[in-house]
Amino acid sequence: MNFTIDREVLLDKLNIISHGLPTKTPMKVMEGIMIDATSEDLFLTASNSDISIQILVKDSSLVIQEGGKTVVPGKTFIDLIKAFDSRKITLFLIEDKMLMLKADRKEYRINIMDPLDYPDIKFISLENPFKINCYDLKRAIEETVFACANTTKSPMLLGVNLKNNANKLILTATNSYRLSLKTLDVETYDPFDITIPAKSLDELEKVLEAYDESLPLELYISKNKILVKFNDVLFQTRLLDGNFPDTSNVCPKEKDIKVVVRFNKDELQTAVNRISILSPVEKDKDREMTFAAVLLKIDQNFEVELSSANIQGAGKETIIPIDIKAYNPLMIGFSSKYLVEALKVLPGNEIEISFIDGSKQFVLKSVSDNSLVEIILPFRLDN
Repeated sequence: MNFTIDREVLLDKLNIISHGLPTKTPMKVMEGIMIDATSEDLFLTASNSDISIQILVKDSSLVIQEGGKTVVPGKTFIDLIKAFDSRKITLFLIEDKMLMLKADRKEYRINIMDPLDYPDIKFISLENPFKINCYDLKRAIEETVFACANTTKSPMLLGVNLKNNANKLILTATNSYRLSLKTLDVETYDPFDITIPAKSLDELEKVLEAYDESLPLELYISKNKILVKFNDVLFQTRLLDGNFPDTSNVCPKEKDIKVVVRFNKDELQTAVNRISILSPVEKDKDREMTFAAVLLKIDQNFEVELSSANIQGAGKETIIPIDIKAYNPLMIGFSSKYLVEALKVLPGNEIEISFIDGSKQFVLKSVSDNSLVEIILPFRLDN
């Protein structure tokens, strides 16, 4: 193997491929990047237990003198390419034992691994793609993935459910205490119902950051994998095995809503961040659900008050809403962390919060865009 390439071009591709490298693995060879040069093409491949990424490197600066295949230590190789300051770099094998990196007056040798020990990565057949643009998918991931569980007895809650039917793509994420629901209008396609690990979606989102938002994406779906193809990149991840919980009845019915308050999003978010400084950090009964607990009260005069208290002090402040429709006074406790994270992803300057009562889930929506729904479960005030 012997080829020359522009260092910046190679580094751009390595930054993408790095998202497929494992943090820990019992197989040393899996810490590596497979480099496969044919007479005309250069392929880079990395894989871990969840994700596999393959990139076809195409660039006018690429000149392949001799084909070949090897596996290089991923992190070391990327760090060296970053550290080089030359415009072009030549890479070639020495007796199939070392990879030489040569540029200007610099020569570095890296010990390599046997490509025969590298697992044969099977990518899904590229047939019958589901098409979506980069902006829509990336934004939908941002608006949902944060609501997934971090650890749970139900593995399906560790991912985002994607359900396609009747020209609607619905993404759902929940940890049982909050839920994020995103709906997208899409082209006609066969129905599917899959759940993608949150960690895989986090990495996909990072990869897509480097690309134009109008970039068309193609999604290929099999029984246990999904592959996202864009430009010359194949990003494949396993799917979670099982049935995602039925969340169709989580959103309150219109007839049950008793209080609707419209807020300036930034003002509410700032007030919640401030009041949570004096919140109890956790409660023994349910640490996740009551993290940074805050109380919201709407009195007989329909004024909105936030309050919190811990052993170091207490605070309260009145917020003037843009509009309020209330039939009864209300007091409700919730996690400020959950509320702030929901507010961050809701688009627009104005948001609407709908309440049933102090013990039921409440709903957040943007006034300008109803494609995203955030639902938060309160904690019991008599705990």
